[in-house]
Amino acid sequence: MFAAPDTPPATEAGLLSRAEGIAGRTLAYLAEGLGRPVPDDLMRHKGWVGQLVEAALGSTAGSAAGPDFPKLGIELKTIPIDANGVPKETTFVCTAPLTEIGTLPWRDSPVRAKLARVLWIPVQAHKEIPLADRRVGSPCIWSPDAEEDARLEADWNELSGLVADGFVESITAHRGHWLQIRPKAANRKQRTWGEDDEGDPIRTLPRGFYLRRSFTTELLARRFIVAR
Repeated sequence: MFAAPDTPPATEAGLLSRAEGIAGRTLAYLAEGLGRPVPDDLMRHKGWVGQLVEAALGSTAGSAAGPDFPKLGIELKTIPIDANGVPKETTFVCTAPLTEIGTLPWRDSPVRAKLARVLWIPVQAHKEIPLADRRVGSPCIWSPDAEEDARLEADWNELSGLVADGFVESITAHRGHWLQIRPKAANRKQRTWGEDDEGDPIRTLPRGFYLRRSFTTELLARRFIVAR
């Protein structure tokens, strides 16, 4: 039976070894070892898969704002994939700091901090497979190369500039090549502070930064990661 690690991984190599150790395992197998029930579906349990994998790898970060493995500076991103190994949805990166975004250059942005070093783990997500029987795929640890960093910086500059200029409520998900900004709220009543084009405070939906499926699709294809 799978046993949860007693301590967080001490090195990047150790983290990767743990991730490789759960590749090919079902979610039910991991859940049993962690003493967690498997929900019938994810409709009311969004984030369950990511939290399960975090626990299986020994993350103790919880809901902290930093990376999932703080001592290693590594963020974990699970990617739900279809039968062909293609990501099924966009990938959430971080909450958008609407009132401070205009003062943050790319090098100091929360997006760059989150994407500096990422452990990507694909997980089967096609509907034909019951949640309990879905398997974890092969892992990959990644950092953006110079070209990827420049492209993401261009997206950040475009999107953060629009927010800083007070156009947060008119930004659509079509803006940005790889990075996009969209509402990120539990419900339509949730509000946070932003600014309008006159610089006056407004109440608006919280926003989040997301990576498009085109980005993660390319990433998985380049590294030949497939669910086992």
